[in-house]
Amino acid sequence: MGTALADLSWPDAERLTTRTILAVPVGATEQHGPHLPLSTDTDIAVSLVGMLAAARPEVICAPPVAYGSSGEHAGFAGTLSIGQEATELLLVELVRSATESFARVLLVSTHGGNAAAVRRAVTRLHAEGRDVLAWSPNWPGDAHAGRSETSLMLALSPERVAIDRATAGATAPLPELLPLMVERGVLAVSETGVLGDPAGASAQEGRALLDAAAAELGAAIDAWTQAP
Repeated sequence: MGTALADLSWPDAERLTTRTILAVPVGATEQHGPHLPLSTDTDIAVSLVGMLAAARPEVICAPPVAYGSSGEHAGFAGTLSIGQEATELLLVELVRSATESFARVLLVSTHGGNAAAVRRAVTRLHAEGRDVLAWSPNWPGDAHAGRSETSLMLALSPERVAIDRATAGATAPLPELLPLMVERGVLAVSETGVLGDPAGASAQEGRALLDAAAAELGAAIDAWTQAP
């Protein structure tokens, strides 16, 4: 899984080269239907960062940001949201601090609800001259807690997937659901919190999705670090 920042002492961290990239998994704590854990987005982000660090010794795994902007999932027990403004400020302050020690900072964000806050944070940080990249996977298929995310969790942590409770939720195309979701949240369109259908999910599919995303992330890192 590569080197974890949390396992280092400060002298260990100080000895890292100036080429080091601190990779921060940015997830969420929110409902993922009746069958997936609340940590799903965070678990996926941690896994992708770990895969990256295992392949690239210059990458260090930061502890994950496990809270984000999840207000659209209000009404489902266990969801913990800090909102858009707090998410943006958290990431800005985190990267400001991180760039005192590390040459570059990578934000691997796996919760779609964080996207706007991440973009704004990166814009502010670039304006300050900080070398930061934000990257997010683009999973095929269902929007939330459907086949793709169920397959990912079956690959990562099958013992935490209650597959017997997996059920289809709102299966209409996302553009059709979005207006009501924006106005009233996910609960208004899906009483289970699922957007899609987990049927057919498998660990094999999840591993293939992770491998493809890791390859895309690696290519993004190459383009970033090799840019003139």
